[in-house]
Amino acid sequence: MANNSLCIALITEVFFDDPTGERLRRALVDARSQGADLALLPEIPLNRWSPASKQVSDADAEELDGWRQLLMAEAAESVGIGLVGGAIIRDPDTEIRHNTALLYDGGGACLTRYRKIHLPEEEGYWETSHYKPGTEPPKAITGAFSLVVGLQICSDVNRPQGFQILSSGGAEVVFAPRATPPETYERWRLILRANAIMSGTYVVSTNRPRPEGGAPIGGPSVVIDPFGHVMMETTDPIAVVRLKRSVVEKARREYPGYLERFPDVYAKGWRKLTE
Repeated sequence: MANNSLCIALITEVFFDDPTGERLRRALVDARSQGADLALLPEIPLNRWSPASKQVSDADAEELDGWRQLLMAEAAESVGIGLVGGAIIRDPDTEIRHNTALLYDGGGACLTRYRKIHLPEEEGYWETSHYKPGTEPPKAITGAFSLVVGLQICSDVNRPQGFQILSSGGAEVVFAPRATPPETYERWRLILRANAIMSGTYVVSTNRPRPEGGAPIGGPSVVIDPFGHVMMETTDPIAVVRLKRSVVEKARREYPGYLERFPDVYAKGWRKLTE
């Protein structure tokens, strides 16, 4: 069973007031003690929610392997647990900033970085004022954990292409950290369920837990199976769930999971739109 399942801890908490990483490490110890192989944090969890305003601060961003990234890597390594975190990473040559999700293994190695592509710009979520859209598709990560995993970030889930690319690449679980308002949760729940069904993957999404800087953030973290069934909705600081490969395999044998994908056809359509 261990090689065909993955135990995930949803950590519905942020750590921007934890400069030494001690509170994060304690949360990971708690998650590990409950059997978790990997912990998922919310969107940019070691930052305050700076997009609450249009005012940009240099302190919110860091270069590759900056202090927030090192803190997450060290916490993962010290506890021996996989970790999905994030940071606003600044390119030292161009000064361009990206909201970046980060996947660490239990040894603290960063396995992949994914830059958020779809950015809102509205009250409480002035994201295009703070960073630019990513320009690379997500990729499935194989071999690091007992299930194949991939990353999306918050608003990315409103465009299904990322999920389709990840699923086609073998992903069985897609992590989607987010920062969303409680009053829109039913819409987020619906779109996350739809993505799970269309991609035949588990969808695991942790939310920032409370309002920040006037932005109305809050509402449940959620786990959805490949059939679109909601397995867990929680506002607990730490909640643990086990995901099984057999469920993914069953979903992909049944309708609509067995339907073939035609990436060449889709690509042809997209190319025509850019001509």
